[in-house]
Amino acid sequence: MGKRDDLIAQYADDLKNKCNMTPDMDLLTKVTIGCGPAIYSADAATVAGTQKHELETVKNNFLIKKLGLADGPNLMEGINSVLETYGKSERNKYRPVVYYMLTKHFGKESVYG
Repeated sequence: MGKRDDLIAQYADDLKNKCNMTPDMDLLTKVTIGCGPAIYSADAATVAGTQKHELETVKNNFLIKKLGLADGPNLMEGINSVLETYGKSERNKYRPVVYYMLTKHFGKESVYG
């Protein structure tokens, strides 16, 4: 197994044990690949859930540009809901896990079809 496969296994473990979700491995793999090389950078691989500018970046670059959602208060509500599920006290909120949960939350799995 390569490094990416190891990371995907780690993300699946987070979804199971920290978020109480059974991951769709095919979707999780596609979301992870969609994150590109960011998953290999310690700083870029995680989402800083307490930094407003980071949450704006997730909203603009992922929800609006990638998933094609229209801007509105529901986007930030979705982000906050996902971060709550992941656990506010969880220090390492992995970007692919957050993006996976946002994709599921907004029912946009077809983007990765």
